Amino acid sequence: MWDFRAVTNLDAYTKEYAPKAQALIKASGGRLLAAGQNVTSIEGALPKPRVAVQVWDSMEKIRAWRNSAEFKEIRKIGEKYAKFRSFTVEGLPQ
Repeated sequence: MWDFRAVTNLDAYTKEYAPKAQALIKASGGRLLAAGQNVTSIEGALPKPRVAVQVWDSMEKIRAWRNSAEFKEIRKIGEKYAKFRSFTVEGLPQ
């Protein structure tokens, strides 16, 4: 899953939202592959200044995480400090 975020208050975002969101991702079976605002464009304009890339074992697990009450509560905090745009893509066999 890719998340693009326009963060309006980076200090509050990194203190109040990010640790809780990252802990819930891990507890729900996902893992962060990359996250941060140090993003370099190789081609084209960057869609948003902060990006997170998550890896999940299945679409079912990501749907369960996104539909959980815990996610919805934590996202309320995040929405005070950022606008999110997320999408998923099914991976290739490794």
